[in-house]
Amino acid sequence: MSDDTIEERLKTLIVETLALEDVEPSSIENDMPLFGEGLGLDSIDALELALAIQTEFGVRTQENDEKNREYYYSVSSLANFIRDRQAQAADAKA
Repeated sequence: MSDDTIEERLKTLIVETLALEDVEPSSIENDMPLFGEGLGLDSIDALELALAIQTEFGVRTQENDEKNREYYYSVSSLANFIRDRQAQAADAKA
C-alpha cells in the first residue's frame, strides 16, 4: 500500500465509519486535528475508529497507551502509526 493510499483510505474510513454526512473525505486535511476544534470527533468516535482501523489495517492501539492522543491527533499521525505497526509486524515475521 503506498503512503498516499493510507491517508486517503483513512479519510474515507473516518467518514464512512462515523457516518459523517456533511463531510467529504477530500475535505479532511492530513494535518487537521481530528478532535476538538478540528473535525470535532469525540471519545465514542475514537472507539469506533479504533475498531475500524484494526479491521482495515490489522493494527490496534492499547487501551491505556498514553500515546493514543498522539496517534489519533490527525490523519497523518494515524497513518504514521499504522505504517510503524505494520513494519513492526513484518519485521517480527522475518
